Order: sequence, then structure tokens, then C-alpha cells
Amino acid sequence: MLTIRVGGQELGIRRLPADADLPAWASSGGWLSVTRTPDELSVVYPLAEGPATQGASGPWRALTVEGPLDHDLVGVLAALSVPLAEAAVPIFVISTYDTDHVLVPAARLDAALEALTAAGHRVVS
Repeated sequence: MLTIRVGGQELGIRRLPADADLPAWASSGGWLSVTRTPDELSVVYPLAEGPATQGASGPWRALTVEGPLDHDLVGVLAALSVPLAEAAVPIFVISTYDTDHVLVPAARLDAALEALTAAGHRVVS
């Protein structure tokens, strides 16, 4: 059983060109995740803080596994993604050093929480 905390902010996900600078709006809120690959720069940010333009997706809500998690743990994401997939809830996953964050569409939050609770996880606000 995992304990999952529901984040209160609506989040956006924005795709930028791989060589783009990090926009100023990206670091003005409490949530920020940045991933650069050879093909893109992805930014997860508080939706209210950034533009809702082409390349943006949202609103999303974060479900955070209480951590820190040991790096030797196996199956954490499977324990979350399988019940969410069975409930037809899309996900966007972010892993940090301490824990995992599963973003779900805000419109599907109730279905996500119901699926995770039914799978035996503990959900806290």
C-alpha cells in the first residue's frame, strides 16, 4: 500500500523547442519540473503562472507518493499506473530523487482517486 497526497494546484505541461531557454514564467510558482532531451524541453508548472498556448496541456493535478522512496524499490509506478489504466485515466509521470509524482487530468481526478483507493492505496489531501 502506498500513501498518495493530492496536490492542490492545477498544473500545465508545456513543450518547447529543445534549444529554448527556460522561460521566466516557469519559475514563478511553487511547482516546477524541467526535462530537456535532444528533441524537446518539457516544463511542468502551475497553470495559472504560464501561458495556455500551443504546446501546452492541462489542467493536470499531481498525485504524490509519500516518500522519500528507497531507490531499490520495485513496482511503485506499476502499482499506480495499472489501476489508473484500468480506469481509463491518462497519466504523466515525474520522478524526483525522493519520490514519484503521477499527474492526472483534473477532470479525471475523482476517477483516479477512486481507482487508487480500490487498489488498496491510502489517499490524503
